[in-house]
Amino acid sequence: MAKSFKDLLELAKTRGPKKVSVAVAEDKDVLSAVKEATECKIAEPILVGNKEKILEISKEINFDLSGTQIIHEEDKVLACRIATELVSSGKADVLMKGLIDTSVIMKQVLDSEIGLRTGNVISHVAVFDVPTYHKVFIVTDAAMNIAPDLNQKKEIIENAVVLARSLDIEMPKVAVLAAKEKVSPKMEATVHAKELADMNKAGEIKDCLVDGPFALDNAISKESAILKGIHSEVAGDADILLAPSIDAGNVLYKCLAFLANAKSAGLIVGTKAPIVLTSRADNEEAKLNSIALAVLMASK
Repeated sequence: MAKSFKDLLELAKTRGPKKVSVAVAEDKDVLSAVKEATECKIAEPILVGNKEKILEISKEINFDLSGTQIIHEEDKVLACRIATELVSSGKADVLMKGLIDTSVIMKQVLDSEIGLRTGNVISHVAVFDVPTYHKVFIVTDAAMNIAPDLNQKKEIIENAVVLARSLDIEMPKVAVLAAKEKVSPKMEATVHAKELADMNKAGEIKDCLVDGPFALDNAISKESAILKGIHSEVAGDADILLAPSIDAGNVLYKCLAFLANAKSAGLIVGTKAPIVLTSRADNEEAKLNSIALAVLMASK
């Protein structure tokens, strides 16, 4: 069981390196993270973008690019297309967003000709390392699906379980979050939680243990669960927190990152290959952690 990103980085070192295709790579923070990933021997980058700017930034950060493939393309849309096609054709294992808007690179990811769609729901997974919790855990979905229905939530869980198992969590515990622990017809999130737990018991959601509804406190605190009389293997020991909507997921994500000083990483999953799609606000460490996650997921 990984307790920190340090553990996950060490695990990635045993499974790397993987080829990482970076779209519009002329970004200092992105190249700094790629440099660290290269030095840790978890990544072999293919840099797509303005070659002159890439070389200029790399010189500034002392990133030796001798032997690194650089594909020159000044048009950012075309650079995204080339980077995506490298992954869809099997020439790279991971796609990483550089200095480009998410909507632009996702348009290429969704392209029917060269994209990375599988037919499944595409979702965002964030992994957090918080000193107050006894292991790393996953939050989903904080960035892609606005108001997922029951079947979409099922697929979002399945996407997160694939990631969790790549982190050597053999039977991840999924806590389906809501505002209360009891099912109420007036609160759709609680109804969905019960239905997802029933689907898991019926074998429709595999390779994990799903339970809910849980308020956040009893999903992550054994003491809270005991006080409220909740008896569940998931309570207080969740590996995956399924948010009821993008609003709740995003608020939880930002609270952990900015108020709890959590270390984090994020990926887009449900695609043919993992996508490192970090925010401009994410620091270099978060980007490195995200590459490590992608390497682990690409190894499965």
